[in-house]
Parts: sequence; structure tokens; C-alpha cells
Amino acid sequence: MTPHMPVWLDPSPWLDGRRATPADVERALGCDEPGPRELAALLSPAAHPFMEVMAQRARALTQRRFGRTISLYAPLYLANYCTNGCAYCGFASDRAQPRRRLEPPEAEKELAMLKEMGFEEVLLLTGERTSHAGFDYLLECVSLAARRFHAVGIEAFPMTTREYALLAEAGCSGVTLYQETYDPRQYDRLHRWGPKKDYLDRLEAPARAMEAGMRAVGIGVLLGLSDPVFDAVCLLRHAGHLQRIHWKSGITLSFPRLRPQAGNFAAPFPVDEAWLARLVFAVRIVLPDVPLLLSTRERPEFRDGMAGLGISKMSAGSRTTVGGYGEAEPATEGQFQVSDKRSVPEICAMLRNRGLKPVFKNWDSVFRDAEAGGHG
Repeated sequence: MTPHMPVWLDPSPWLDGRRATPADVERALGCDEPGPRELAALLSPAAHPFMEVMAQRARALTQRRFGRTISLYAPLYLANYCTNGCAYCGFASDRAQPRRRLEPPEAEKELAMLKEMGFEEVLLLTGERTSHAGFDYLLECVSLAARRFHAVGIEAFPMTTREYALLAEAGCSGVTLYQETYDPRQYDRLHRWGPKKDYLDRLEAPARAMEAGMRAVGIGVLLGLSDPVFDAVCLLRHAGHLQRIHWKSGITLSFPRLRPQAGNFAAPFPVDEAWLARLVFAVRIVLPDVPLLLSTRERPEFRDGMAGLGISKMSAGSRTTVGGYGEAEPATEGQFQVSDKRSVPEICAMLRNRGLKPVFKNWDSVFRDAEAGGHG
């Protein structure tokens, strides 16, 4: 049975913006409080000649809110066990690849390596909840990471409000959970089996995390799975819904694009770099205060160009295999292929050459700890 989209998420009233004229695009660019219709207009074919204007607007808004800084973080894959049948994922349960998890001493070694690289923010990732890597395992790893890092985030399975609260108490400051696609029919087709097939449970999980006291929640779509304008407008609607109801927590938006992975799934709605750039510019124009992230899925040249041009946060030196930081070159395929394989010093040098400052410390978490009487 195909899940129903909640009324608050439904993008249909604004999708007529896809048929925008150049005059509509100019109106969107001049709008004091742009919203879903303006976003759709900025993503319409009529907006293509306005790319340079959009880029300059995005740069100015990014500098006004974030200065010339780019926050850097590292992902750490804890486990690749999974019971889901996501058609597009290298970790799906029908993919033939070695499965493992980092035991706590191994996780500590990987965390120590990331700390030596200079990171103060780490994102811990797992597959779906399994007996090998369930909630208790994740809680233990969060506790280990919180002893070393100012900011510890997780990208894992949806959880209950109580579980998110326990993670927050253990030192977790952020939860990342992508809906992948907001199109209910496409979501149902792509998630062939497993707990992730529950569209509404996944959709409501970011709100549960915020309710539990998480400082920040990251949301996004996997570009290439569905009509990208539909998904982009839904993403904006989801962000607005979370901001209205849980205004004490922050949100971040990411723009992962379908990349080659085990299983060779072909994107049904391919998104090229030019369109991805326009999406970042448009979202920055509509959401000037929200951190926007870009991962190592993208080519070095593209990431270089987007830094500070809407994007305010990036991963660096990423390995997408379990235990990847301890290997000279990962022996197995990760969740997806990393395109930007530069070292952390190389990324920092690139940013400085572009007049940008790489930032490792999450000052927001330090200030909040101080306010709460915690440790800086």
C-alpha cells in the first residue's frame, strides 16, 4: 500500500512555479520572503540565464551569515549490516559484500585518527537497526566519540523520542536523516523491503529527534531518485515545518547526488552538476540562515567552486568503508564512491587559496555547553 503524503508536506500548490517565465524568476529574485513557489521558479528552465545572478546572490547571503568560513567534519562508518532492500544503496541486504562492525576498541582507534587530523566534529554512520549494530551499540559509540569531539552527530536508523533523548544525554548533538525521496510512490518502489519501507516513520523521525532535545537535525534528498524539483520543494516544506514546531533546534540541508555504488543502480532522474549548483544557489536564496552541506561524493573541482557559494559546510578526507581510516586504500566498496579523495591538509589549502577559512571547532556547541554549565 502506497503511503500518503501529509497535508503540511504536499508541494502541489507551488509546483506551478516550474512553468515560470523570466518575469517570474525576476520576481522570485526580488521577493523579500521567498518560499516554495519562488524556489520552484528559480529551478525552472526560465531561470537558466539567471545563473550568474543567483550565484552572486548566494555568495553574498552566505558571507553575510557565515562569513568566509567553511566548517569541516568527518564521517565515520561504524557498521554496514543492513536489513533494508533499498534499490540504490551499496549497503542493501542483497548486495554481496563483507559485513562488519567496528568493535569499541577499533572505533576508538578510528576516532583517534580523526582527532589527529584536526577534526572537532564527527558523524557516526550505520545501516539499519540490526542485532549486530542496534541502539545499544550506537549509544556506546556516541559515548566514546563524545569524550574526544566537541560535536558528535549520527546518521543511522529512525528511533523513538526516548532513544534520541538517551543519545543526547550521552553527548550526541545532531541527527542526520534523509528522506531520500518525498514522492510516496517512488519511495515505495525503491524501498523493496525492510523497516525503511515505512515512509511516515522516517518522515517523522527528525521531529522526534528535535523533541528529544537534539541541537540540530540534518535533512536532505538523494538527488536522482525522483523529480528533483518536486523533491526540492518538499525538502523546503519539511524544513519549514521543523523550524515552526521545533524552533529551538537548528536544521541543516544536504545535497547528496546518486553516485556509483555496488549494484550499479542507474538514476531514473539524473541531476547534472549545473542543476545541482542552481539548486544550492536557489536554496541559499530562500533559506539564507541555514547551513548547507556538500559531501565528497562530488568532484574536487565542483566542491572547490561551490565552497562559500551557498555551501558553508563540507566533509573532508572521507572514507565510506567500515574501518576505512586505518586502511591505506579501502579493500572493499563503501556505501558510495568518493569522488574527492584529497587529504584534509589539501582541502584546507584549497579553501585558504580561495580566501576562505577552514573551521574545525563547532563553536555553537561550545557556547551551548557553556550556557548549560558543561565543559567547553
